[in-house]
Amino acid sequence: MFTGLVEDVGRIAKITTTGGTRRLIIEAEHVPQELRKGDSVSVSGVCLTAVEVTPKSFRADLAEETWRLTSFSRISEGALVNLELPMRADGRMGGHIVQGHVDGTGKFLGLERIAGADDFWLKVEIPNALERYVVYKGSIAIEGISLTVARVEENKATIAIIPHTAEATNLRSLKAGDPVNIETDIVAKYVEKMIGGRSTGAITTEKLVAQGF
Repeated sequence: MFTGLVEDVGRIAKITTTGGTRRLIIEAEHVPQELRKGDSVSVSGVCLTAVEVTPKSFRADLAEETWRLTSFSRISEGALVNLELPMRADGRMGGHIVQGHVDGTGKFLGLERIAGADDFWLKVEIPNALERYVVYKGSIAIEGISLTVARVEENKATIAIIPHTAEATNLRSLKAGDPVNIETDIVAKYVEKMIGGRSTGAITTEKLVAQGF
């Protein structure tokens, strides 16, 4: 389990393909020093296993489905990725519960500086299948970053980004139209299941009240 607090920004040093399996070699300054072979690591929101580790890099293997269904489909050698080690059992949760199980990819629309401020507006187009889980002031992980939704307009989400997040993640390296990994709040999914949302559509106040929430 992760918290969505990015610890390091890595660089894709090499991509190879063997028998349908893609292998990534990721270079980074800090995270590899704490990894051991077999450890889990979040790479731009995708939970991967480090299969080889050096002091400045690690290798992870990707199944074809992972490559195809995540933002990895756009990466090339030199691309920047967000890195996070799993949360310690005795640690603080500073973000929100992030599993590293990407629900789908959205479209990066832009990162624009807010007029008269140092902060930015991050704008992302959300896939229709995930739109019902994205709510005002709700949690969302984008490229593995724990964020809070500031505004939702149809299938577009706007998020306020502080300068530190812009500088300490891969957001500045993205271009309009790039796919981004999205993991919605796991709590919303459980609530939907408990009220029968799988067959009756979106979560509503009436359904929550009927179920005693």
